[in-house]
Amino acid sequence: MLKRHGSSVELLPHDVVELILERLPVDSLLRFNSVSKKWKSTIESPRFQQRQFTRRRQLRAPDVLCVPLGYGSEDGLVDEDTDAIRFLFGSSKASTVWFHVSGMFFCYGSCDGLLCLYSLYEKCASVVVNPATRWCRSFLMSNVQHLIVEKLNRSELAAYPLPRLGFGKEKVKGGKYKPVYLYNSFEFKRDNVTTCEVFDFSTNTWRYVVPSSPYRILGHCEPVYLDGSLYYLTKEETEVLPFEVKLLSMVIHTKTFHVVCKVPVAHPHSPDSFNINMCILDDRLCVSERSWPTQDIWSFDGGANKTWTKMCSIDFTQSASLFKESSFARSSIGLSPIAILDKNKLLLRGNDYLRTLVVYDLHTKSFDLLFKPTKPIGSVYYFESLFSF
Repeated sequence: MLKRHGSSVELLPHDVVELILERLPVDSLLRFNSVSKKWKSTIESPRFQQRQFTRRRQLRAPDVLCVPLGYGSEDGLVDEDTDAIRFLFGSSKASTVWFHVSGMFFCYGSCDGLLCLYSLYEKCASVVVNPATRWCRSFLMSNVQHLIVEKLNRSELAAYPLPRLGFGKEKVKGGKYKPVYLYNSFEFKRDNVTTCEVFDFSTNTWRYVVPSSPYRILGHCEPVYLDGSLYYLTKEETEVLPFEVKLLSMVIHTKTFHVVCKVPVAHPHSPDSFNINMCILDDRLCVSERSWPTQDIWSFDGGANKTWTKMCSIDFTQSASLFKESSFARSSIGLSPIAILDKNKLLLRGNDYLRTLVVYDLHTKSFDLLFKPTKPIGSVYYFESLFSF
């Protein structure tokens, strides 16, 4: 096709060619990379890659990756046909990504189309991957991971939540990508309230951030990344209540911590339970709280007023029939928000063993079973990109 229309393409001004190329999916751009040196130079330039990524986000809703929680291919990241079938939903698509790490964890969401996978126990098993291009880069175990391995070897791991990795990018020109561990220090017999470690890919080392956050975080909540900052939930003691749940931000570039505002949860008396979590929906920070028989999702406006708006209230009694396990009791029912698809469809992951995927219609307040795997999977939203580092 290119040969047949090659002369026509060559007659177009190159800036027009760029406008056409930036609207194409990544797999097409990878093929067109070999058309000519000029096209290759264009496609590999940071300026074009940023424009292509921005355009991609404007043209379609986020895609979904299904990440099997267990062993994948022995030779790294591959795309395999599994029972995690691909599906289309509006402009979004879902696909399966395998990696060779056992007991794999992954950071919530993605950053510039990059996904961060990690293991708390295995050396050199933490990686940043671009699922669209198959680019992959590993990084070393952090200090806290070594402590976890030591505790595991001595059978000393307690019932407290294990540290969760955050992954994001500095919001400055040429900003760098950073994996971050922020965790409560008491469980690891440290004197400070929290400990923060940041990995630097340029030096291939983990470094402590001093000072760290002066407030304990809710360890079970995954940190989420948005617009140059990682967000956590923290708690502060008050005169009226034992404590309040508040939103804590870490600006990645300056490595500074700020308590942003109070979080509108109805039951702050037990914040170490698993009824509260965060998510990113439509590029907005959201907090979800479940309390039988409902689950409320609040959207945050980070402007001057820092206000919260209730996005929806989910009725569990309508969704329980989607989960057939006899062990799926009231105490375990919860739906973790993943992404908004097709404008008004909320993709949710069940907290059952298999991580069943369901769709909740924000207008009709009805549920549909989207996908029930035969093995546990994790689900994460992302946008295709050409980025690497």
